[in-house]
Amino acid sequence: MYFDEHEPPHFHAIYGDYEADVTIKTLQILAGTLPRRDLALVLEWAALHRAELPENWVLCRQHWRPENIQPLD
Repeated sequence: MYFDEHEPPHFHAIYGDYEADVTIKTLQILAGTLPRRDLALVLEWAALHRAELPENWVLCRQHWRPENIQPLD
């Protein structure tokens, strides 16, 4: 997530030369692309952290540093 982002609430997933913007509420791709396997991992991670992602969105919008969210095991 970046400060001063546009709505809807989303996060950026980056892998190598690929990047996708993923909505927090629906976990749909807003823009960009990721390889299928990597997208599946991102969506699995996001589903596990659905409560934390909106909280971090609010922090970023207020120019506060977001909290760390644990990676997949």
